[in-house]
Amino acid sequence: MKRAISIIVTLALLAWLASDSRWRMVGDAFDRITPGTFAVATIAFFVTYVLRALRVCDEFRDEVNGRFGACLRVILIHNAMINVVPLRGGETAFPLLLRQVFGVPIMRASASLLWFRLQDAFVVGVLALAVWPGLHAAIRIAGIAALIAAAWYLPRWARAPHGWAGRGRIVAKLGLLRDTFTEATGRSRYGWWWTIANWSLKLTVQGWLLALILGTSFTTAFPGVVGAEGAAILPVQGVAGFGTYEAGAAAALLTSGIAMKSGLQAALALHLFIFCSAIATGAIAWLFPSKSTLPGNPAVGPARKPSQ
Repeated sequence: MKRAISIIVTLALLAWLASDSRWRMVGDAFDRITPGTFAVATIAFFVTYVLRALRVCDEFRDEVNGRFGACLRVILIHNAMINVVPLRGGETAFPLLLRQVFGVPIMRASASLLWFRLQDAFVVGVLALAVWPGLHAAIRIAGIAALIAAAWYLPRWARAPHGWAGRGRIVAKLGLLRDTFTEATGRSRYGWWWTIANWSLKLTVQGWLLALILGTSFTTAFPGVVGAEGAAILPVQGVAGFGTYEAGAAAALLTSGIAMKSGLQAALALHLFIFCSAIATGAIAWLFPSKSTLPGNPAVGPARKPSQ
């Protein structure tokens, strides 16, 4: 009954939003994109999900044991949850799914998720500094160098010997978190390459679509998607990231001479496409459950024997 009421309320809300004439302008933006372009963009987005799944397979290769399909399912559902649950609450799906499917401890999975997000932030930050219009060359170079240096130093700081375990209760707990984070930063062999490949493809496709929606060049639109993704990785978000994503894109597009209203409308159209892609793939993944490695879970089959 609760699910039925939730579905009815959601459909009623969507119908009310669709009845607003201002949403027609968003539909008009999609008129510039052909079905073939939509198909290519959809395939490209799916490839980014595959790259993220490969990053997880690389990080947890001992626990995953070659089960790429299960990894991809975790990524698709996690991605859908991020787009549905407000205030970044969907991030909790990642450690919970890893524990359910592969038996990865919650703290270990959470530490890896933190490292993934830091890698994302470093890569997006470098790209933002590289393409942001109007920046002085010295600021651009110094900012990129600082981010690269921080990305290089952070895992080495985590792996450095420390005596936090004997400095009191709270410090000891922080030391345990630091040790768990150390393991997360040291397990992935090609984590940075997966991250760079994922974001390069993702931002390129988004920039291409945004340029088509705006009827402008790729170089003009690209700062918009970098600004949008920079806002999207903020720790606090609204439902599906709506609002912050559009604001970040429109603010970045102002530097390219795109009016705020046009930038917001184009970013909303692009965001709706990304949202639909995430929800559709997440729903498909949800229909195909994975076997769990956790013992005593009759719904998903027997557990894989732990390695000696």
